[in-house]
Amino acid sequence: MNSPFQRIEADLAISVSDLKKNPTATFEMAKSQAVAVLNHNRVIGYVISAEAYDGFLEMAEDLEDIAEINRTKDDELVRVKLDGV
Repeated sequence: MNSPFQRIEADLAISVSDLKKNPTATFEMAKSQAVAVLNHNRVIGYVISAEAYDGFLEMAEDLEDIAEINRTKDDELVRVKLDGV
């Protein structure tokens, strides 16, 4: 489907030309949120700061942990004595 409208998943947007002119300013704008990069008014990507990227990685790890807990929550429990550990 080739819609003339595209959803932008960011509060901030910048043209690819402006990104090329001053990439550092774009990363400063991105501090803790995504910046949509536009080419001919179409989103071609997003810029995020290292801080935001680290947050996404932590969230992904948490989701993986939750999924593992949900997968194993009905497994049989094994009692272990901690005296020998």
